[in-house]
Amino acid sequence: MANLTPTLLVAGGIFNLCFAVFHLCFWRLFRWKEDLASLTPLNRAVMQILNLCLTFVFLLMAYVSLRHGAELPTTPLGRTLLGGFALFWFLRLIEQLAFFDASKPRSLAFMLAFFIGGLLYTLPLVLGA
Repeated sequence: MANLTPTLLVAGGIFNLCFAVFHLCFWRLFRWKEDLASLTPLNRAVMQILNLCLTFVFLLMAYVSLRHGAELPTTPLGRTLLGGFALFWFLRLIEQLAFFDASKPRSLAFMLAFFIGGLLYTLPLVLGA
């Protein structure tokens, strides 16, 4: 079962790359030019900066997963990162429940995606190398 770990980490890397691309599309998808105009300049800037920083986090998680996947389950630092990545996605799942209407199909789809993201990093932590 441990030989599943490299596949899970590659999938985790691709998963995070997809979320990075998704977040870079927020300006267009959510019409941020128009919608964020109603915010104060400070809040408008904060929203965009947080989104860009989150995109960077996704890219960093993808890079670590794809480039250093073999080290993640075998070193103390790697295991800490795996736990942190898993926790990130499970916390995002909880936030989805707290801030979005869980009865909507789109929200349920995101909840499933975040759960999968958590599993992609929890399973290598449990299974090891």
